[in-house]
Amino acid sequence: RAQRSSLANPEKFWLEASREVTWFTPPQTAGQWDEASQSYQWFPDGVLNMSYNCLDRHVLAGRGDNVAVIYDSPVAGGVINKITYRELLDRVIDFSAVLKHSGVVRGDRVVIYMPMIVETLVGMLACARIGAIHSVVFGGFAAAELAKRIIDCQPRVVLSASCGIEREGRNILYKPLLDEALAISKEAGVVPENNIIFQRPQTLAELNPQQGDVDWVDQVNHVRNLPISAYESSGTPCAPMKSNDPLYILYTSGTTGTPKGVVRDTGGHAAALMWTFQNFFNLGPGDTFFSSSDLGWAVGHSYICYGPLLSGCTTIMYEGKPVGTPDSGAFWRLVDHHNVKAFFTAPTALMIMRREDPHGGGMKRYDLSRLQGMFVAGERCPPEIMGHFRKLLPPAVPIIDHWWQTETGSPITGLALGACPYPDSEPAPTTKLSDPSTWHPELPAIRPGSAGIPVPGYDLKIARVPNEEDEAIPGEQGQVLVKLPLPPGVFTTLWRNHDKYLSSYFERFPGYYDTGDIGLKDNAGYIHIMSRADDIINVAAHRLSTGVFEESMVAHPLVAEACVVPCPHAVKGSLPLGILVLKRLNPDSKSVDPSTHSIDYLRYNNLPPAEIDQLRDDVVRDVRKNVGAFASLYKSHLMIVPRLPKTRSGKVLRKFLRTMVRFAIENKDNGADLASQPCPLPLPATIEDSTVVD
Repeated sequence: RAQRSSLANPEKFWLEASREVTWFTPPQTAGQWDEASQSYQWFPDGVLNMSYNCLDRHVLAGRGDNVAVIYDSPVAGGVINKITYRELLDRVIDFSAVLKHSGVVRGDRVVIYMPMIVETLVGMLACARIGAIHSVVFGGFAAAELAKRIIDCQPRVVLSASCGIEREGRNILYKPLLDEALAISKEAGVVPENNIIFQRPQTLAELNPQQGDVDWVDQVNHVRNLPISAYESSGTPCAPMKSNDPLYILYTSGTTGTPKGVVRDTGGHAAALMWTFQNFFNLGPGDTFFSSSDLGWAVGHSYICYGPLLSGCTTIMYEGKPVGTPDSGAFWRLVDHHNVKAFFTAPTALMIMRREDPHGGGMKRYDLSRLQGMFVAGERCPPEIMGHFRKLLPPAVPIIDHWWQTETGSPITGLALGACPYPDSEPAPTTKLSDPSTWHPELPAIRPGSAGIPVPGYDLKIARVPNEEDEAIPGEQGQVLVKLPLPPGVFTTLWRNHDKYLSSYFERFPGYYDTGDIGLKDNAGYIHIMSRADDIINVAAHRLSTGVFEESMVAHPLVAEACVVPCPHAVKGSLPLGILVLKRLNPDSKSVDPSTHSIDYLRYNNLPPAEIDQLRDDVVRDVRKNVGAFASLYKSHLMIVPRLPKTRSGKVLRKFLRTMVRFAIENKDNGADLASQPCPLPLPATIEDSTVVD
């Protein structure tokens, strides 16, 4: 009913939804087309502040003593801290003063390169409070990727920490990575004025005042000691922001390796998240929500920071992993001990837990009776994984697979738990583990393998490929499109690249947003997302461009070309498979310095196994350095070939290579020696030289 209403009269639907937000100037207009930007703008006459909505209004409503954040870190010695809304507000006010005293003004950018600690959340909310635009960079990224983002958004200030903690006793030093990134950005003419560093007791960083490094705690103490008039003028007021003013920039991988800066507005995002938390997750003030993501990703922005706090919920910041910190029961301990009502995780995490604990012993140790819903997203959740955890969870707890993107900021499809009354008693006798339609008596039937049905605001079409003007029939795969206008909260542009925003997402299918995903709609209207249409590799819910891998690989002195394609993996979804072509060096060439690598490059045509092994070690090392260890490139997934299959125009046939990899994986156990046979797959018509394939 809500879905039909949102499409029949989107202005009325979303104007009513926006009333859950506290506005300094309430909007009178729901949305309007902006000719200048060629985009739809929501609540254009509304004025608000996101930080005020997340903090101040709850304190003013008498909920200041409610717990806002639970920081739970098994890797930091089992630390558990609970911060109330009043305490979090005080810390955000203090740090907003620090930012102002660092010269940050409305519209400035602030890069946040930090681990999963409360100070990261404080930094985000302080930026929102004064009207600065934050850009959080996932702490697993290497210096080169951090530098790209610094160069693109040109921040006045960078926030960082001395270290992250992988496991107890194993620290990741952030400051050397930041120093290297700043050296790269300096060469491009981008030099932040200050770098505010939070010193963690596990590892202290050496600060460089000449580079603008200052200590986080020292800066907070400094503003606290200012005269009260100066302190209030610098930190207390919330900047009145227009609804369409940018809240943040979040970089997502592009197919060329150049990150795209997704820009999120303020008012539309607030309205969308409020609706989502109340109606999709069925959460309100006092409820506890746990998302196992990281603040460096879109899920962390929407469902660790802004969504829970807008709704007056308790959000959990977990610094740990699904297994190994200390075991496969880690997530379930959080659900039990912190009275979690809704839990959001990625299918990859579930696969890892099943691999480490196939009988669910880690789950069975904990009381999960207060959990009312488990939500999964990030990649398609295989039916067998959903079925495995279905048997371990209480019968009335639904597992809801849903689908969304960094660009949308909240779900496109799923099943709205809050729109269905939750049973107050034990599940009815008709609840059967073998019948997903009975897992929750009021929900539409859950179909394992699907991502549910479109949520309000989204009118989906599956376009037949290559006849893109035709709509696919039920069960037929095609390009997943969303009819315009897009609902509130969806990205409004790409940072400093509005032309690319229009051409990448709206030009190919006029009147529609191109999601870049391939999927199908079944006979019941459920959406199944099958794959990306571009060359993004999804490694354990981390979406990475093939370009960032290839850029690192071809920087190796011996590598002439590189092509990276996804290789299916049972746990991580995909792993990068690198296919390398080596340079043909003249034996007399002096262009390579052998002292920098351990391979005798002059004998590349007949490299012995040990030297080939060393080459793979070099490439893996470089990718870990330039992209990050989380990218999961292994030496066993590097191939060296004489040539890459290309079109006559010189383009690498990536899609065909992906098909070859899938075929090889699917047929590896049938006993056939695929390497000695001609390629059994139909060759692309555009291939330049078919012998390359064999």
